Amino acid sequence: MRTLRCAALVFGLAASAAHAATLVHNIRGYSLDGDQVQTFSALEFDKGVITHLYRDVASADASRAATRIDGFGATLLPGLIDAHGHVSSFGRALATVDLVGSSSEAEAARRVAHYIDAHPDRDWVEGRGWNQVLWPDKAFPARAALDAISGERAVVLGRVDGHALWVNSRALALAGIGAGTPDPDGGQILRDEQGQPTGVLIDNAMDLVTAVMPGPDVEALAALQYSALEKLASYGLTAVHDAGIPAREVEAYQQLLAEDRLPIRVYAMLDVRDPDNDRYLEQGPLVDAQHRLDIRSVKISADGALGSRGAALFDDYSDSSGNRGLLLHSRKELAHHMHRAVAAGYQVNTHAIGDRANALVLDLLEAVNSNSRSAALRHRVEHAQILRPADISRFPALNVIASVQPVHATSDMNMAGDRLGETRLRGAYAWESLLESGARMAGGSDFPVESPNPFHGLYAAVTRQDQAGRPPGGWLPKEKMSREAALALFTSGAAYAAHQEGVLGHLQPGYYADFILVDGDYFTLPENDLWQLQVKATYVAGEQVFPARSDADG
Repeated sequence: MRTLRCAALVFGLAASAAHAATLVHNIRGYSLDGDQVQTFSALEFDKGVITHLYRDVASADASRAATRIDGFGATLLPGLIDAHGHVSSFGRALATVDLVGSSSEAEAARRVAHYIDAHPDRDWVEGRGWNQVLWPDKAFPARAALDAISGERAVVLGRVDGHALWVNSRALALAGIGAGTPDPDGGQILRDEQGQPTGVLIDNAMDLVTAVMPGPDVEALAALQYSALEKLASYGLTAVHDAGIPAREVEAYQQLLAEDRLPIRVYAMLDVRDPDNDRYLEQGPLVDAQHRLDIRSVKISADGALGSRGAALFDDYSDSSGNRGLLLHSRKELAHHMHRAVAAGYQVNTHAIGDRANALVLDLLEAVNSNSRSAALRHRVEHAQILRPADISRFPALNVIASVQPVHATSDMNMAGDRLGETRLRGAYAWESLLESGARMAGGSDFPVESPNPFHGLYAAVTRQDQAGRPPGGWLPKEKMSREAALALFTSGAAYAAHQEGVLGHLQPGYYADFILVDGDYFTLPENDLWQLQVKATYVAGEQVFPARSDADG
Protein backbone atom coordinates (compact mmCIF):
# COMPACT_ATOMS: atom_id res chain seq x y z
CA MET A 1 0.00 0.00 0.00
CA ARG A 2 1.34 3.41 -0.96
CA THR A 3 0.62 6.16 1.55
CA LEU A 4 0.63 9.85 0.74
CA ARG A 5 1.82 11.86 3.72
CA CYS A 6 1.92 15.63 3.49
CA ALA A 7 4.10 17.65 5.82
CA ALA A 8 1.19 19.25 7.59
CA LEU A 9 -1.71 17.09 6.33
CA VAL A 10 -4.11 19.59 7.75
CA PHE A 11 -5.72 20.33 4.37
CA GLY A 12 -7.39 23.31 5.97
CA LEU A 13 -9.91 25.54 4.30
CA ALA A 14 -8.96 28.25 6.78
CA ALA A 15 -6.26 28.84 9.37
CA SER A 16 -8.52 27.88 12.24
CA ALA A 17 -11.69 25.86 12.48
CA ALA A 18 -15.02 27.35 13.32
CA HIS A 19 -16.20 26.75 16.90
CA ALA A 20 -19.38 25.11 15.56
CA ALA A 21 -17.41 22.38 13.82
CA THR A 22 -17.47 18.69 14.74
CA LEU A 23 -14.32 16.61 15.15
CA VAL A 24 -14.28 12.83 14.63
CA HIS A 25 -11.21 11.49 16.44
CA ASN A 26 -9.66 8.27 17.76
CA ILE A 27 -9.86 6.72 14.27
CA ARG A 28 -7.71 5.25 11.53
CA GLY A 29 -8.70 7.44 8.63
CA TYR A 30 -8.21 6.64 4.95
CA SER A 31 -9.04 8.35 1.68
CA LEU A 32 -7.76 7.99 -1.87
CA ASP A 33 -5.96 10.47 -4.07
CA GLY A 34 -5.78 8.70 -7.39
CA ASP A 35 -4.14 5.35 -6.63
CA GLN A 36 -2.45 6.68 -3.50
CA VAL A 37 -3.80 6.37 0.02
CA GLN A 38 -4.05 9.28 2.41
CA THR A 39 -4.03 8.54 6.11
CA PHE A 40 -5.23 10.77 8.94
CA SER A 41 -6.16 10.50 12.61
CA ALA A 42 -9.08 12.93 12.80
CA LEU A 43 -11.62 14.55 10.51
CA GLU A 44 -13.39 17.84 11.10
CA PHE A 45 -16.54 19.11 9.41
CA ASP A 46 -18.87 22.05 9.67
CA LYS A 47 -22.34 22.44 8.15
CA GLY A 48 -22.00 19.07 6.46
CA VAL A 49 -18.72 19.89 4.69
CA ILE A 50 -15.21 18.73 5.61
CA THR A 51 -12.99 21.56 6.87
CA HIS A 52 -9.83 19.75 8.06
CA LEU A 53 -8.07 16.41 8.08
CA TYR A 54 -5.54 16.02 10.89
CA ARG A 55 -2.48 13.84 10.46
CA ASP A 56 -1.78 13.09 14.11
CA VAL A 57 -3.37 13.18 17.53
CA ALA A 58 -1.42 16.24 18.67
CA SER A 59 -2.72 18.42 15.84
CA ALA A 60 -6.25 17.11 16.33
CA ASP A 61 -6.09 17.97 20.04
CA ALA A 62 -5.57 21.60 19.03
CA SER A 63 -8.87 21.65 17.15
CA ARG A 64 -11.38 24.20 18.41
CA ALA A 65 -14.36 22.14 17.31
CA ALA A 66 -17.33 22.47 19.64
CA THR A 67 -18.40 18.83 19.26
CA ARG A 68 -16.19 15.75 19.41
CA ILE A 69 -17.15 12.25 18.29
CA ASP A 70 -15.03 9.39 19.60
CA GLY A 71 -14.52 6.75 16.91
CA PHE A 72 -13.30 4.22 19.49
CA GLY A 73 -10.44 3.14 17.26
CA ALA A 74 -12.62 2.35 14.25
CA THR A 75 -11.48 2.71 10.67
CA LEU A 76 -12.97 5.73 8.90
CA LEU A 77 -13.49 5.41 5.14
CA PRO A 78 -15.19 7.58 2.53
CA GLY A 79 -18.89 6.84 2.25
CA LEU A 80 -19.39 4.02 -0.23
CA ILE A 81 -21.43 4.53 -3.38
CA ASP A 82 -23.27 1.75 -5.19
CA ALA A 83 -23.24 2.72 -8.86
CA HIS A 84 -25.94 0.25 -9.91
CA GLY A 85 -28.87 -0.92 -7.81
CA HIS A 86 -32.65 -1.03 -7.84
CA VAL A 87 -34.01 0.71 -4.78
CA SER A 88 -37.75 0.11 -5.08
CA SER A 89 -37.14 -3.51 -6.06
CA PHE A 90 -34.97 -3.91 -2.98
CA GLY A 91 -37.68 -2.37 -0.82
CA ARG A 92 -40.19 -4.75 -2.37
CA ALA A 93 -37.83 -7.69 -1.83
CA LEU A 94 -37.69 -6.84 1.86
CA ALA A 95 -41.48 -7.18 2.01
CA THR A 96 -42.14 -10.18 -0.25
CA VAL A 97 -41.07 -13.82 -0.65
CA ASP A 98 -37.31 -14.24 -0.39
CA LEU A 99 -36.16 -17.08 -2.66
CA VAL A 100 -32.43 -16.27 -2.56
CA GLY A 101 -30.46 -19.41 -1.81
CA SER A 102 -33.36 -21.80 -2.33
CA SER A 103 -31.82 -25.20 -3.11
CA SER A 104 -34.54 -26.63 -5.35
CA GLU A 105 -37.81 -25.86 -7.07
CA ALA A 106 -39.61 -27.66 -4.25
CA GLU A 107 -37.94 -25.59 -1.55
CA ALA A 108 -38.77 -22.37 -3.42
CA ALA A 109 -42.40 -23.46 -3.63
CA ARG A 110 -42.41 -24.23 0.10
CA ARG A 111 -41.23 -20.70 0.86
CA VAL A 112 -44.08 -19.34 -1.26
CA ALA A 113 -46.55 -21.59 0.59
CA HIS A 114 -45.34 -20.29 3.96
CA TYR A 115 -45.74 -16.71 2.75
CA ILE A 116 -49.30 -17.44 1.55
CA ASP A 117 -50.13 -18.94 4.96
CA ALA A 118 -48.89 -15.75 6.63
CA HIS A 119 -50.64 -13.43 4.15
CA PRO A 120 -53.90 -15.17 3.20
CA ASP A 121 -55.52 -11.95 1.95
CA ARG A 122 -53.06 -11.40 -0.94
CA ASP A 123 -54.54 -11.76 -4.43
CA TRP A 124 -51.09 -11.37 -5.96
CA VAL A 125 -48.10 -13.05 -4.35
CA GLU A 126 -44.71 -11.66 -5.32
CA GLY A 127 -41.17 -12.79 -4.63
CA ARG A 128 -37.72 -12.93 -6.13
CA GLY A 129 -34.33 -14.58 -5.97
CA TRP A 130 -34.71 -18.10 -7.44
CA ASN A 131 -31.77 -19.40 -9.42
CA GLN A 132 -32.16 -22.73 -11.19
CA VAL A 133 -28.39 -22.96 -11.69
CA LEU A 134 -28.13 -23.78 -7.98
CA TRP A 135 -30.72 -26.58 -8.19
CA PRO A 136 -29.75 -30.24 -8.68
CA ASP A 137 -31.03 -30.58 -12.25
CA LYS A 138 -30.36 -26.90 -13.19
CA ALA A 139 -33.69 -26.89 -15.05
CA PHE A 140 -36.07 -23.96 -15.15
CA PRO A 141 -39.07 -24.36 -12.82
CA ALA A 142 -42.65 -24.91 -13.97
CA ARG A 143 -46.05 -23.51 -13.07
CA ALA A 144 -47.31 -26.84 -11.69
CA ALA A 145 -45.34 -26.49 -8.45
CA LEU A 146 -46.97 -23.08 -7.86
CA ASP A 147 -50.44 -24.17 -8.97
CA ALA A 148 -50.42 -26.83 -6.25
CA ILE A 149 -50.13 -24.22 -3.47
CA SER A 150 -51.64 -20.99 -4.79
CA GLY A 151 -55.39 -21.57 -5.16
CA GLU A 152 -56.94 -18.57 -6.93
CA ARG A 153 -53.99 -16.29 -6.22
CA ALA A 154 -51.63 -15.09 -8.95
CA VAL A 155 -47.99 -15.86 -8.15
CA VAL A 156 -45.15 -13.90 -9.78
CA LEU A 157 -41.56 -14.71 -8.82
CA GLY A 158 -38.53 -12.95 -10.28
CA ARG A 159 -35.32 -14.78 -11.09
CA VAL A 160 -32.27 -13.61 -9.15
CA ASP A 161 -31.01 -11.55 -12.11
CA GLY A 162 -34.37 -9.87 -12.78
CA HIS A 163 -34.49 -11.19 -16.35
CA ALA A 164 -37.00 -14.00 -15.95
CA LEU A 165 -40.31 -14.60 -14.16
CA TRP A 166 -41.72 -17.84 -12.80
CA VAL A 167 -45.50 -17.59 -12.62
CA ASN A 168 -48.47 -19.83 -11.97
CA SER A 169 -51.40 -20.61 -14.24
CA ARG A 170 -53.55 -17.90 -12.67
CA ALA A 171 -51.00 -15.22 -13.58
CA LEU A 172 -50.72 -16.58 -17.12
CA ALA A 173 -54.50 -16.50 -17.49
CA LEU A 174 -54.80 -12.93 -16.21
CA ALA A 175 -52.11 -11.89 -18.69
CA GLY A 176 -53.85 -13.73 -21.54
CA ILE A 177 -50.87 -15.98 -22.20
CA GLY A 178 -51.63 -19.33 -23.82
CA ALA A 179 -50.30 -21.73 -26.40
CA GLY A 180 -51.16 -19.33 -29.21
CA THR A 181 -49.45 -16.29 -27.68
CA PRO A 182 -46.44 -15.33 -29.80
CA ASP A 183 -43.08 -14.48 -28.25
CA PRO A 184 -42.71 -10.71 -28.08
CA ASP A 185 -39.70 -9.06 -29.67
CA GLY A 186 -36.78 -9.38 -27.26
CA GLY A 187 -38.57 -11.96 -25.12
CA GLN A 188 -39.39 -15.63 -24.85
CA ILE A 189 -42.27 -17.64 -23.41
CA LEU A 190 -40.82 -21.02 -22.45
CA ARG A 191 -43.06 -23.88 -23.62
CA ASP A 192 -43.40 -27.61 -23.03
CA GLU A 193 -43.48 -30.30 -25.72
CA GLN A 194 -47.18 -29.59 -26.36
CA GLY A 195 -46.48 -25.90 -26.88
CA GLN A 196 -48.09 -24.85 -23.60
CA PRO A 197 -46.39 -22.11 -21.53
CA THR A 198 -44.32 -23.68 -18.74
CA GLY A 199 -44.66 -20.65 -16.48
CA VAL A 200 -41.24 -19.09 -17.18
CA LEU A 201 -41.06 -15.81 -19.11
CA ILE A 202 -37.74 -14.37 -20.31
CA ASP A 203 -36.94 -10.65 -20.64
CA ASN A 204 -39.55 -8.71 -22.66
CA ALA A 205 -42.06 -11.54 -22.22
CA MET A 206 -42.19 -10.57 -18.55
CA ASP A 207 -43.99 -7.37 -19.54
CA LEU A 208 -47.07 -9.40 -20.48
CA VAL A 209 -47.59 -10.20 -16.79
CA THR A 210 -46.29 -7.03 -15.17
CA ALA A 211 -48.67 -5.01 -17.35
CA VAL A 212 -51.69 -6.54 -15.60
CA MET A 213 -50.30 -6.53 -12.07
CA PRO A 214 -51.65 -3.90 -9.66
CA GLY A 215 -48.93 -1.38 -9.00
CA PRO A 216 -48.27 0.57 -5.78
CA ASP A 217 -49.26 4.22 -5.67
CA VAL A 218 -46.74 7.01 -5.08
CA GLU A 219 -47.20 6.89 -1.30
CA ALA A 220 -46.53 3.16 -1.23
CA LEU A 221 -43.51 3.54 -3.50
CA ALA A 222 -42.09 6.25 -1.26
CA ALA A 223 -42.46 3.90 1.71
CA LEU A 224 -40.63 1.13 -0.18
CA GLN A 225 -37.86 3.52 -1.17
CA TYR A 226 -37.44 4.84 2.35
CA SER A 227 -37.19 1.37 3.91
CA ALA A 228 -34.69 0.33 1.25
CA LEU A 229 -32.51 3.44 1.66
CA GLU A 230 -32.46 3.02 5.45
CA LYS A 231 -31.28 -0.56 5.01
CA LEU A 232 -28.64 0.51 2.49
CA ALA A 233 -27.25 3.01 4.99
CA SER A 234 -26.66 0.14 7.42
CA TYR A 235 -24.26 -1.40 4.89
CA GLY A 236 -22.15 1.77 4.70
CA LEU A 237 -23.68 3.19 1.54
CA THR A 238 -24.02 6.96 1.49
CA ALA A 239 -25.24 7.13 -2.12
CA VAL A 240 -26.81 4.87 -4.69
CA HIS A 241 -27.37 5.05 -8.45
CA ASP A 242 -30.90 3.75 -9.06
CA ALA A 243 -30.78 1.99 -12.41
CA GLY A 244 -33.94 2.58 -14.42
CA ILE A 245 -36.93 4.09 -12.67
CA PRO A 246 -40.41 4.86 -14.02
CA ALA A 247 -42.06 8.24 -13.55
CA ARG A 248 -44.01 7.15 -10.48
CA GLU A 249 -40.76 6.32 -8.70
CA VAL A 250 -39.42 9.76 -9.63
CA GLU A 251 -42.50 11.26 -7.99
CA ALA A 252 -41.95 9.13 -4.89
CA TYR A 253 -38.33 10.27 -4.61
CA GLN A 254 -39.37 13.88 -5.05
CA GLN A 255 -41.89 13.43 -2.25
CA LEU A 256 -39.17 12.05 0.06
CA LEU A 257 -36.86 14.91 -0.90
CA ALA A 258 -39.54 17.51 -0.17
CA GLU A 259 -40.12 15.89 3.22
CA ASP A 260 -36.35 15.73 3.93
CA ARG A 261 -36.64 11.94 4.23
CA LEU A 262 -33.88 10.68 1.94
CA PRO A 263 -31.49 8.88 4.30
CA ILE A 264 -28.77 8.61 1.63
CA ARG A 265 -28.13 10.27 -1.73
CA VAL A 266 -29.82 9.04 -4.90
CA TYR A 267 -28.57 9.41 -8.47
CA ALA A 268 -31.50 8.23 -10.53
CA MET A 269 -31.59 6.90 -14.08
CA LEU A 270 -34.90 7.36 -15.89
CA ASP A 271 -36.35 4.22 -17.48
CA VAL A 272 -36.38 5.32 -21.09
CA ARG A 273 -39.20 2.87 -21.89
CA ASP A 274 -41.70 4.71 -19.67
CA PRO A 275 -43.45 7.35 -21.82
CA ASP A 276 -44.35 9.26 -18.65
CA ASN A 277 -40.66 10.00 -18.22
CA ASP A 278 -40.70 12.06 -21.40
CA ARG A 279 -41.76 15.09 -19.39
CA TYR A 280 -38.55 14.87 -17.36
CA LEU A 281 -36.48 14.61 -20.50
CA GLU A 282 -38.21 17.72 -21.79
CA GLN A 283 -37.37 19.59 -18.58
CA GLY A 284 -33.70 18.67 -18.81
CA PRO A 285 -31.49 17.31 -16.02
CA LEU A 286 -32.77 17.75 -12.46
CA VAL A 287 -29.82 18.38 -10.15
CA ASP A 288 -30.42 19.06 -6.47
CA ALA A 289 -28.23 21.81 -4.98
CA GLN A 290 -27.20 19.46 -2.16
CA HIS A 291 -27.00 16.38 -4.43
CA ARG A 292 -29.59 14.53 -2.38
CA LEU A 293 -31.52 13.61 -5.55
CA ASP A 294 -29.91 14.08 -8.95
CA ILE A 295 -31.71 12.95 -12.11
CA ARG A 296 -29.52 13.45 -15.15
CA SER A 297 -29.26 10.03 -16.80
CA VAL A 298 -31.39 7.43 -18.55
CA LYS A 299 -31.25 3.64 -18.45
CA ILE A 300 -31.63 1.46 -21.54
CA SER A 301 -31.26 -2.33 -21.71
CA ALA A 302 -29.62 -3.81 -24.78
CA ASP A 303 -29.92 -7.48 -23.84
CA GLY A 304 -30.84 -9.93 -21.10
CA ALA A 305 -28.74 -11.85 -18.58
CA LEU A 306 -26.34 -14.78 -18.80
CA GLY A 307 -28.07 -17.01 -16.25
CA SER A 308 -31.34 -17.04 -18.22
CA ARG A 309 -29.41 -17.24 -21.54
CA GLY A 310 -30.75 -13.85 -22.53
CA ALA A 311 -27.36 -12.14 -22.87
CA ALA A 312 -26.78 -11.44 -26.58
CA LEU A 313 -23.75 -13.32 -27.91
CA PHE A 314 -22.03 -13.37 -31.30
CA ASP A 315 -21.90 -17.17 -31.27
CA ASP A 316 -24.14 -19.86 -29.81
CA TYR A 317 -24.23 -20.53 -26.11
CA SER A 318 -21.82 -23.37 -25.41
CA ASP A 319 -24.58 -25.22 -23.56
CA SER A 320 -27.50 -24.32 -25.86
CA SER A 321 -26.92 -24.92 -29.55
CA GLY A 322 -28.66 -22.42 -31.82
CA ASN A 323 -29.27 -19.95 -28.98
CA ARG A 324 -27.44 -16.61 -29.10
CA GLY A 325 -29.54 -14.74 -26.56
CA LEU A 326 -31.78 -11.74 -26.98
CA LEU A 327 -31.40 -8.15 -28.09
CA LEU A 328 -34.23 -6.32 -26.36
CA HIS A 329 -34.33 -3.48 -28.92
CA SER A 330 -33.34 -3.16 -32.54
CA ARG A 331 -30.24 -1.18 -33.43
CA LYS A 332 -32.49 1.59 -34.74
CA GLU A 333 -34.52 1.71 -31.52
CA LEU A 334 -31.42 1.83 -29.32
CA ALA A 335 -29.94 4.62 -31.41
CA HIS A 336 -33.22 6.54 -31.23
CA HIS A 337 -33.34 6.38 -27.43
CA MET A 338 -29.69 7.37 -27.12
CA HIS A 339 -30.02 10.37 -29.41
CA ARG A 340 -33.17 11.72 -27.77
CA ALA A 341 -31.60 11.40 -24.32
CA VAL A 342 -28.44 13.19 -25.43
CA ALA A 343 -30.51 15.92 -27.08
CA ALA A 344 -32.12 16.52 -23.67
CA GLY A 345 -28.71 16.69 -21.96
CA TYR A 346 -28.94 13.29 -20.26
CA GLN A 347 -26.20 10.75 -19.71
CA VAL A 348 -26.97 7.38 -21.39
CA ASN A 349 -26.41 4.26 -19.25
CA THR A 350 -26.95 1.07 -21.24
CA HIS A 351 -27.25 -2.43 -19.81
CA ALA A 352 -25.07 -4.77 -21.87
CA ILE A 353 -23.94 -8.22 -20.72
CA GLY A 354 -23.22 -10.33 -23.82
CA ASP A 355 -20.34 -9.63 -26.19
CA ARG A 356 -22.72 -8.87 -29.07
CA ALA A 357 -24.69 -6.40 -26.95
CA ASN A 358 -21.54 -4.69 -25.69
CA ALA A 359 -20.11 -4.32 -29.19
CA LEU A 360 -23.40 -2.90 -30.45
CA VAL A 361 -23.61 -0.38 -27.61
CA LEU A 362 -20.01 0.72 -28.13
CA ASP A 363 -20.67 1.13 -31.87
CA LEU A 364 -23.70 3.32 -31.16
CA LEU A 365 -21.87 5.38 -28.52
CA GLU A 366 -19.00 5.91 -30.93
CA ALA A 367 -21.47 7.53 -33.31
CA VAL A 368 -23.20 9.50 -30.56
CA ASN A 369 -19.91 10.74 -29.12
CA SER A 370 -18.79 12.21 -32.40
CA ASN A 371 -20.54 15.22 -30.90
CA SER A 372 -18.27 16.69 -28.17
CA ARG A 373 -21.32 17.78 -26.16
CA SER A 374 -22.42 14.17 -26.00
CA ALA A 375 -18.99 12.89 -24.98
CA ALA A 376 -19.00 15.31 -22.04
CA LEU A 377 -22.09 13.57 -20.66
CA ARG A 378 -19.96 10.55 -19.65
CA HIS A 379 -22.08 7.74 -21.04
CA ARG A 380 -21.86 4.38 -19.30
CA VAL A 381 -22.16 0.70 -20.09
CA GLU A 382 -23.87 -1.02 -17.19
CA HIS A 383 -22.29 -4.43 -16.49
CA ALA A 384 -19.82 -4.60 -19.44
CA GLN A 385 -19.71 -8.24 -18.47
CA ILE A 386 -18.66 -10.29 -21.50
CA LEU A 387 -16.36 -8.47 -23.89
CA ARG A 388 -14.32 -9.39 -26.89
CA PRO A 389 -10.74 -8.56 -25.86
CA ALA A 390 -10.55 -6.05 -28.72
CA ASP A 391 -13.50 -4.13 -27.30
CA ILE A 392 -11.88 -3.52 -23.91
CA SER A 393 -9.67 -0.71 -25.23
CA ARG A 394 -12.67 0.97 -26.82
CA PHE A 395 -13.95 2.10 -23.42
CA PRO A 396 -11.18 4.67 -22.78
CA ALA A 397 -10.92 5.49 -26.49
CA LEU A 398 -14.61 6.43 -26.60
CA ASN A 399 -14.72 8.06 -23.14
CA VAL A 400 -17.26 5.46 -22.01
CA ILE A 401 -17.46 4.42 -18.35
CA ALA A 402 -17.59 0.73 -17.44
CA SER A 403 -20.06 0.37 -14.57
CA VAL A 404 -19.31 -3.08 -13.18
CA GLN A 405 -20.49 -5.30 -10.32
CA PRO A 406 -17.52 -7.29 -8.97
CA VAL A 407 -19.63 -9.81 -7.08
CA HIS A 408 -21.26 -10.92 -10.35
CA ALA A 409 -17.98 -12.61 -11.25
CA THR A 410 -17.97 -14.83 -8.18
CA SER A 411 -21.72 -15.46 -8.33
CA ASP A 412 -21.61 -16.46 -12.00
CA MET A 413 -18.43 -18.53 -11.99
CA ASN A 414 -20.43 -21.71 -11.37
CA MET A 415 -22.15 -21.40 -14.76
CA ALA A 416 -20.25 -18.84 -16.87
CA GLY A 417 -17.83 -21.43 -18.24
CA ASP A 418 -20.70 -23.70 -19.29
CA ARG A 419 -22.48 -20.82 -21.00
CA LEU A 420 -19.44 -19.29 -22.72
CA GLY A 421 -16.66 -21.83 -23.11
CA GLU A 422 -12.99 -21.16 -22.41
CA THR A 423 -12.25 -18.78 -25.29
CA ARG A 424 -14.96 -16.26 -24.43
CA LEU A 425 -13.96 -16.24 -20.76
CA ARG A 426 -10.82 -14.31 -21.76
CA GLY A 427 -12.86 -11.16 -22.01
CA ALA A 428 -15.45 -11.96 -19.33
CA TYR A 429 -15.71 -10.14 -16.00
CA ALA A 430 -12.45 -8.46 -16.99
CA TRP A 431 -12.36 -5.73 -14.37
CA GLU A 432 -8.57 -5.47 -14.04
CA SER A 433 -8.12 -5.53 -17.82
CA LEU A 434 -10.56 -2.65 -18.14
CA LEU A 435 -8.68 -0.74 -15.47
CA GLU A 436 -5.33 -1.36 -17.16
CA SER A 437 -6.78 -0.15 -20.46
CA GLY A 438 -7.29 3.26 -18.88
CA ALA A 439 -11.06 2.97 -18.73
CA ARG A 440 -13.01 4.96 -16.19
CA MET A 441 -14.87 2.55 -13.92
CA ALA A 442 -17.56 2.57 -11.26
CA GLY A 443 -18.58 -0.23 -8.93
CA GLY A 444 -21.92 -1.49 -7.70
CA SER A 445 -23.83 -4.61 -6.74
CA ASP A 446 -26.99 -4.70 -8.87
CA PHE A 447 -29.01 -5.29 -5.69
CA PRO A 448 -31.37 -7.02 -5.09
CA VAL A 449 -29.82 -9.39 -7.65
CA GLU A 450 -26.88 -9.49 -5.24
CA SER A 451 -26.53 -8.36 -1.65
CA PRO A 452 -26.14 -4.59 -1.43
CA ASN A 453 -23.31 -5.02 1.09
CA PRO A 454 -20.43 -3.22 -0.66
CA PHE A 455 -17.82 -5.16 1.28
CA HIS A 456 -18.97 -8.28 -0.57
CA GLY A 457 -18.14 -6.49 -3.81
CA LEU A 458 -14.80 -5.23 -2.53
CA TYR A 459 -13.88 -8.73 -1.41
CA ALA A 460 -14.89 -10.22 -4.78
CA ALA A 461 -12.86 -7.62 -6.69
CA VAL A 462 -9.73 -8.28 -4.61
CA THR A 463 -9.90 -12.09 -4.29
CA ARG A 464 -12.10 -13.34 -7.17
CA GLN A 465 -13.37 -15.94 -4.68
CA ASP A 466 -16.67 -16.78 -3.06
CA GLN A 467 -17.03 -16.28 0.67
CA ALA A 468 -15.89 -19.84 1.33
CA GLY A 469 -12.56 -19.03 -0.35
CA ARG A 470 -13.28 -20.93 -3.56
CA PRO A 471 -11.57 -21.45 -5.90
CA PRO A 472 -8.06 -21.39 -4.40
CA GLY A 473 -6.19 -18.47 -5.90
CA GLY A 474 -9.35 -16.96 -7.33
CA TRP A 475 -11.41 -17.41 -10.50
CA LEU A 476 -9.74 -15.88 -13.56
CA PRO A 477 -7.10 -14.55 -11.13
CA LYS A 478 -5.46 -12.22 -13.65
CA GLU A 479 -8.49 -10.01 -13.17
CA LYS A 480 -7.92 -9.45 -9.43
CA MET A 481 -7.82 -5.79 -8.39
CA SER A 482 -5.76 -4.11 -5.69
CA ARG A 483 -7.52 -2.92 -2.55
CA GLU A 484 -6.97 0.66 -3.63
CA ALA A 485 -8.45 0.11 -7.08
CA ALA A 486 -11.42 -1.78 -5.65
CA LEU A 487 -12.17 0.96 -3.13
CA ALA A 488 -11.95 3.56 -5.89
CA LEU A 489 -14.72 1.75 -7.78
CA PHE A 490 -17.12 2.40 -4.89
CA THR A 491 -15.93 5.94 -4.08
CA SER A 492 -14.21 8.24 -6.56
CA GLY A 493 -15.11 6.12 -9.59
CA ALA A 494 -18.81 6.04 -8.76
CA ALA A 495 -18.77 9.76 -7.96
CA TYR A 496 -17.19 10.54 -11.34
CA ALA A 497 -19.78 8.38 -13.08
CA ALA A 498 -22.46 10.64 -11.54
CA HIS A 499 -20.72 13.96 -12.33
CA GLN A 500 -20.22 14.40 -8.58
CA GLU A 501 -16.46 13.99 -8.26
CA GLY A 502 -16.03 17.58 -7.06
CA VAL A 503 -18.03 17.00 -3.87
CA LEU A 504 -18.27 13.23 -3.30
CA GLY A 505 -15.99 10.21 -3.37
CA HIS A 506 -13.06 11.69 -1.43
CA LEU A 507 -12.43 12.91 2.08
CA GLN A 508 -10.84 16.32 1.83
CA PRO A 509 -11.77 19.92 2.64
CA GLY A 510 -14.63 21.22 0.55
CA TYR A 511 -16.17 17.78 0.08
CA TYR A 512 -19.30 16.60 1.81
CA ALA A 513 -18.72 14.82 5.11
CA ASP A 514 -19.98 11.48 3.79
CA PHE A 515 -18.06 8.81 5.68
CA ILE A 516 -18.40 5.52 7.50
CA LEU A 517 -16.85 3.91 10.57
CA VAL A 518 -16.10 0.19 10.29
CA ASP A 519 -14.84 -2.38 12.77
CA GLY A 520 -11.66 -3.40 11.00
CA ASP A 521 -8.86 -1.95 8.89
CA TYR A 522 -9.73 -2.43 5.23
CA PHE A 523 -6.08 -2.04 4.18
CA THR A 524 -4.46 -4.43 6.68
CA LEU A 525 -7.07 -7.15 7.29
CA PRO A 526 -6.39 -10.55 5.70
CA GLU A 527 -8.12 -10.70 2.32
CA ASN A 528 -10.45 -13.47 3.42
CA ASP A 529 -11.91 -11.21 6.12
CA LEU A 530 -12.80 -8.24 3.93
CA TRP A 531 -16.37 -9.36 3.25
CA GLN A 532 -17.02 -9.63 6.99
CA LEU A 533 -16.29 -5.98 7.81
CA GLN A 534 -19.16 -4.49 9.81
CA VAL A 535 -20.34 -0.89 9.63
CA LYS A 536 -20.56 0.87 12.98
CA ALA A 537 -21.84 4.22 11.73
CA THR A 538 -22.80 5.95 8.49
CA TYR A 539 -22.75 9.73 8.04
CA VAL A 540 -24.17 11.76 5.16
CA ALA A 541 -23.23 15.45 5.09
CA GLY A 542 -22.14 15.09 8.70
CA GLU A 543 -25.47 13.65 9.83
CA GLN A 544 -25.48 10.17 11.35
CA VAL A 545 -27.98 8.14 9.33
CA PHE A 546 -27.11 4.75 10.72
CA PRO A 547 -26.73 4.29 14.53
CA ALA A 548 -23.42 3.10 15.91
CA ARG A 549 -21.19 2.99 18.97
CA SER A 550 -19.67 6.41 18.26
CA ASP A 551 -20.76 8.94 20.90
CA ALA A 552 -20.22 12.65 21.30
CA ASP A 553 -17.95 13.44 24.26
CA GLY A 554 -18.24 17.18 24.43
